[in-house]
Amino acid sequence: MDLPIALITGAGTGLGKELALELSKTYHVVLVGRRQKPIIQLAEQINHSGSATELPFDVTDEEQIRSAVKKLKELSLWPVDLVVNNAGVGHFGSVDAMEPKEWQDMFQVNTFAPMLLTRAFVPEMKKRKRGIFLNILSTAALRGKVNESGYAASKFALKGFSESLSLELEPDGIRVIRAYMGGMNTPFWEQSDHVKDPTRFRTPKEVAQIIIEKMKTEDEIVIESKK
Repeated sequence: MDLPIALITGAGTGLGKELALELSKTYHVVLVGRRQKPIIQLAEQINHSGSATELPFDVTDEEQIRSAVKKLKELSLWPVDLVVNNAGVGHFGSVDAMEPKEWQDMFQVNTFAPMLLTRAFVPEMKKRKRGIFLNILSTAALRGKVNESGYAASKFALKGFSESLSLELEPDGIRVIRAYMGGMNTPFWEQSDHVKDPTRFRTPKEVAQIIIEKMKTEDEIVIESKK
């Protein structure tokens, strides 16, 4: 593989899809998602002018992550140069209306999945003395918001992990980029009435373009939701 390799979680829709499209201009992109259809369709789209491979697996499952790493090696898509931890889930409401299962779901996807993926990919990056993790956070990791206590907690946890990891891996030549953005006009809000009018937010394409440009020189990127 002549191109560097970027692996993007939650690549089927929204920001993950737009990041994949932008990154496919300079990387071979590995599209990760639980559902096969969206990432297969995106891979077909990218392969008209770029290079992409779909790799469906559950990013919260350690065994599936190990199998995915094995598959990447079999496909000669190894080592991975850039890991984009984009997959995320949100459940919103007052603290007394939330179910513990919803909190667990958010921590599994928003916090533990990036930790597990980092653990899987960082050893090879350390050997090579280079690599990039791009962790997609939220402005909810910078300040609390009404009816977002559980979501904010999962993102604050990822913020702490990412900042510590950045210091830990800097001597190994590995960057940990933190991208904090407000709400976007994506399908993320379709299962919730937490945001009444997401059309007032930036589009995923706009946000992806800002991230790709800023990550050239910055390790901390803040993008507010309003245009």
